[in-house]
Amino acid sequence: VVQMSCTDIICCVLFMLVITGYMVVGILAWLYGDPRHVLYPRNSTGMYCGIAPNHDKPNVFYFNILQCATATNIMAAALQGLQCPTTQICVKSCPSDFWSLNPLAYQPKANLSQYFNQDLCVPWLDLSTTKLSASEIISKEFCPYFYTPTTSGALFIFLSFKSPLHEHFTLITLTLQPPPTSLSLSDMMNSFNARDVGVRIFADFASTWQWIVLGLVIAMLASLLFLLLLRFLAAILVWVLIIGVLAVGAFGKLIILCVVEGLLLLILIFLRTRILIAIALIKESSKAVGYMMSTLCYPIVTFVLLLVCVSYWGITALYLATSGAPVYNVVALNASQGDCRSITGNQTCDPLAFNSTLYPTCPSARCVFIKYNTEGLFQRNIFNLQIYNVIAFLWCVNFVIALGHCTLAGAFASYYWAFHKPADIPACPLVSSFMRALRYHVGSLAFGALILTIIQVVRIILEYIDHKCRAAQNPCGRFLMCCLKCCFWCLEKFIKFLNRNAYIMIAIYGKNFCVSAKNAFLLLMRNILRVVVLDKVTDLLLFFGKLLVVGGIGVLAFFFFSGKIQVPGSLFRASELNYYWMPIITVVVGAYLITHGFFSVYNMCVDTLFLCFLEDLERNDGSAEKPYYMSKNLMKILNKKNKQPKK
Repeated sequence: VVQMSCTDIICCVLFMLVITGYMVVGILAWLYGDPRHVLYPRNSTGMYCGIAPNHDKPNVFYFNILQCATATNIMAAALQGLQCPTTQICVKSCPSDFWSLNPLAYQPKANLSQYFNQDLCVPWLDLSTTKLSASEIISKEFCPYFYTPTTSGALFIFLSFKSPLHEHFTLITLTLQPPPTSLSLSDMMNSFNARDVGVRIFADFASTWQWIVLGLVIAMLASLLFLLLLRFLAAILVWVLIIGVLAVGAFGKLIILCVVEGLLLLILIFLRTRILIAIALIKESSKAVGYMMSTLCYPIVTFVLLLVCVSYWGITALYLATSGAPVYNVVALNASQGDCRSITGNQTCDPLAFNSTLYPTCPSARCVFIKYNTEGLFQRNIFNLQIYNVIAFLWCVNFVIALGHCTLAGAFASYYWAFHKPADIPACPLVSSFMRALRYHVGSLAFGALILTIIQVVRIILEYIDHKCRAAQNPCGRFLMCCLKCCFWCLEKFIKFLNRNAYIMIAIYGKNFCVSAKNAFLLLMRNILRVVVLDKVTDLLLFFGKLLVVGGIGVLAFFFFSGKIQVPGSLFRASELNYYWMPIITVVVGAYLITHGFFSVYNMCVDTLFLCFLEDLERNDGSAEKPYYMSKNLMKILNKKNKQPKK
């Protein structure tokens, strides 16, 4: 019986402090941030569209969107928070036809409500009572003097096709990201058609979701059945796959293929005992999973915890990015109209209370958004807090994965070290292992996760440097950067492998991370041939299993959703689907994720039992004091046996 105690306490305290700081950052971001800045568009007065008081007006309409398409205004929009230099209002829907102002509207005492569309004018202007003339309304941009058919896109309104008044032009998409150089109207039309495609896809999902769920259930049952049958079919499948690989190579007539074929045969003869050991461990793993079926549900726990981490990171990043009050300045949208020398661009203003009549010599004066306020200690450190958000997120994600490895390893280790199976297997082994990991080994799991996080941060920095300097790098610099990225990629893979086996040793013996990692590494190096054989045999078998399950479900889904097979008595008609390949893709992706989750548990079981087997060989000798815990099949392969105690 291994006496457990808390391990790596210093790292445990550090991890708790980081988590506490992470929560504080989230609270501050919640207090200072306002995600409405990026979730909802604004009109010219700074009011949000889509929420009160404009909850019934979710779209922004641009009076003269052509002003957004000139090169000068593109730069101005980029500098002014992507604001287009024309009046913007919140509207319920987009114009659906061409319109231009009737020349009769310029007559004195004309009834302007007959010529302008009140819904497309600024809200404070009442066309039925205004004393302004049509020319004044147009010059102050209180109402548009023309518009074209437009379409809503990402809560903004764009031209839906080419206007006859303008034969050739391109538009810039006004999204929350920096605008591209140009986007043709045909490309924009394709993006707008995506909405109709999305509606059709949603309709397909609504009519087929029951069958999609049924396909995923079949994938789950098929994965479970495959794992349970491995205890009976593992040897047959492994040798069939190996012979199949050799048979494929035997058809080659090249000398190189013949040499490779001969080498493979020699390797198989030399490693035949180790292959038998790998097969026996695979069978034993299938038994372990069969006795502890609850372990197959643990990937759901990992998925939920990872979802929490990703959600918290995304929400915190969003609130941090929108921290600080928006700053508005008085800007002359068209300095050529009147005398705008008094407007320097530094005068702050309130968009809700701004009155352009305060600048009578500059009719194009507007109060526009410039940036978010960066004054104050919190706002000045937004970038640093975003970096902290990323690092804490990576650490939490790696910790969740480490917790899953340690929990599963503890459960499967309790199976191996039960002398009389299944009678000696403890009750609720998965729950016991989970609580044991949280009670004693948070520090060790956080230690391993921290090492991996540091390497991942370095890789992110290298990718950032490579992206920024790619155009200016010489061949030597590109080669050096490629080598660094490759080295750290390999280092990350090695650390993941080392951490995985270290967590198994932690679950078995309860020692700290460094000791467990050292013992696991040395144990594996002393049995490197067994490690390679077991790893490759397991990979080959699980790859075949994934191919069998996912491929079979995919073929079944194709024949069903394409209408090639019919279910008697079913109301489903494949001909009614708009895109029958969408439910097929959904079933295939879902089946792969389910199969991967099941097989990852099984793979962890194989690795755990393998380390336990190696420890069993080195620590025990089959005597009454030190009996072997391995299965009888393994003892038979190795010519080992337990001595009967003297009576």
